[in-house]
Formats: sequence, C-alpha cells, structure tokens
Amino acid sequence: MKSTAVEQKTFLLLLVGVTLAFGWILFPYYGAIFWAAILAMLFRPVFRWLVKRFKGRANLAALCTLCLVLVIVILPTAFITASLVQEGSAIYQKLQSGEINIGRYVQQIFDHVPSWVMGLMERFGVGDMGALQAKLMAALNEGSRNLATSAINFGQNTFDFLVGFAIMLYLLFFLIRDGRDVSLMIRDAIPLEERHKHKLLGKFTTVIRATVKGNIAVAVAQGAIGGITFFFLGIHGAVLWGVLMALLSLLPAIGAGLVWGPVAIYFLATGAVAKALVLVFVGVFVIGLVDNILRPLLVGKDTKLPDYIVLISTIGGMALFGLNGFVIGPVIAAMFISTWDIFASSRDDARMNPPDAVTLEPPPADPSTTRR
Repeated sequence: MKSTAVEQKTFLLLLVGVTLAFGWILFPYYGAIFWAAILAMLFRPVFRWLVKRFKGRANLAALCTLCLVLVIVILPTAFITASLVQEGSAIYQKLQSGEINIGRYVQQIFDHVPSWVMGLMERFGVGDMGALQAKLMAALNEGSRNLATSAINFGQNTFDFLVGFAIMLYLLFFLIRDGRDVSLMIRDAIPLEERHKHKLLGKFTTVIRATVKGNIAVAVAQGAIGGITFFFLGIHGAVLWGVLMALLSLLPAIGAGLVWGPVAIYFLATGAVAKALVLVFVGVFVIGLVDNILRPLLVGKDTKLPDYIVLISTIGGMALFGLNGFVIGPVIAAMFISTWDIFASSRDDARMNPPDAVTLEPPPADPSTTRR
C-alpha cells in the first residue's frame, strides 16, 4: 500500500514536471500556437463542410481551409500591417524633421482657451501655462515617437515574425485536420466529472468564438470608419490612426473615443468648428452605434458576461499578454465564473441530497435460543 502511494505521488510529480518543461519549450511561440488553435476552432465548420464535398478526403479539405484562412484573414492583416509600418515610419521622419510639430498644435489650443477657463485653472493651482504647456508637449512628443518607433521595430523584427508565422501555418493545418481528435484527447485526460467537463469546455469554446468574431468585427468596423473620416478631414496618418482606433476599440465603450475625442477637442479649440462637429457626429452616432449594437449582439449575447467584467478582463489581459490578452482575459474571466458556479451548485446539491443515514439493525437472533 505504501509503495503504491509513493509511486502515484512520484508519477504525479513527474507529470507536472514534464508538463511545465513542455510549456517552457513552447512559450517563445505561444502566440503562434494560440492563434493557430483559435483559427482552427473558428474555421472548423468550413472544414467539415469541405470534407463532405470532397467525399471524406480530409487532407484536401484541410489544405483548402488553410488557403481560405490565408485569403480571408492573413493577407488582409499583412497588407494593413505593411501600410501601418510604412505610415509609422513616415510620421516618425516628419517628427524628426519638424514637419509635424506637436508643440505648435498644443500652442494653438492654448491660444484659443477662453479667459474664464484660464482663471478657473489658476484657481485650482494649474495657472502656470508655460510649465503646463511644456509638460503636455513633452508627453505628446514622447508618446508620438514611441508609437512611431514601435511600428518601425515591428517591421524590423522580420525573422521572428516569419518563424512564428511558419509555425502557425504548419500547426494550423494539423489542428484543422485533427482538431476533433486532439480536443477529445484533452477532454478525456481532464480528471473531472463528465458534466463539469462538458460545461467548462463548452463555455471555453463559446467565449473564444464570440470574443474573436465579435471584437474583431467591431474593431474592423470602427477602425475603418474612423480612418476614412480622418482621411476626408485631412488628418495626417489616417491609416495609423484607424489601426489605433481598431486596437483601442477592443476595450468596450471607451476605446475609439480615446483617439477621435482629443482630435475633436483640438478642432473645436482652434476654430475648426465644422470639422469638430463632423468628427463628433461620426464618433458618437456612427462609431458609438457600432459599439452599442454589434458588440452586445456578437459578444455579450454568447458569452453572457456583464459588460464591466468584459471591460476589466480585457484591459487586464492586454496588460499582461499584449494583443493576445483581448481573448485570454475574457476567457479566464468566463472560466473563473463557470468554475465557481460549478462549485456552488455542487455544494447546493450536497445540501439538498445528503448521504443516506446509516441505520443500526438489531443482530439476527440465535437459532439455538429460539423457542420451538
């Protein structure tokens, strides 16, 4: 008995050790593996349809599905990324040459500040406009340079990107073809009750599909509308600001407004009232309408998570995991809620259905003592 217990503990320790070691090996390319699994999950219905059309030829169906992923997802993303890097480099060069002078824009805003606003700011102890202007200009210049240099650095890390991209494509083919077998193997290996596994894995799949499809649809719509609006208003770097709005729109309710809001304030402060009104109208009634209509339909309806949970988990996920966090954060939040719900329901079941009480029965009578 003691030998068996020691062997079990040793095996569990070995299992944990090799699992952590394998995760450590895969960690440098976890992003490629993560998105390969997500894309395989999203395009699984297409693969099943193609298998039926090709009369069971899974390899051909997986190859066609992979080509479809390239055309629909990867090529447009690569085109937008190349445009972003090019435009970020151009803006950085204009900042270096002085063609774009953020300090001049800040000065224009302060020149149009009303006197009553100046008096109010002096009352609250921020009346030193020179020092305040210097701090704002330094912060804006630093932020703009960081944004531009980040785009340049992203373009320079070509080798790592190509390696990760090749790993993702290679793995994506096999996950599309063998994804069902892999998921069943993982499901069988999880040491939980069948009903709990069904609930958790179902929630996991639902949240990933809803988060990716919903958030990406909202981000693309808001980024495209914002970028086109900036282009027609004559704002430099329309593609760059459109992509930034798309990325920030991953944050529910507050995302894209962090870009078009300050620009609208600048237009209003410098006397370009018509441009400010156009931008506010588009931001509130078009971009905001996309967020208020599409996001609840595509994300909240399926995940059944409150908006504040989605917001906090998205921000926290992106702070920890970067861009991948807009999926990882809500998934962890959904699994957290589901796990505690299972725990609470299990305790309720235990209270409602207690184990049967042990009844003490009298011992059977001795036949030799019974009366005849």
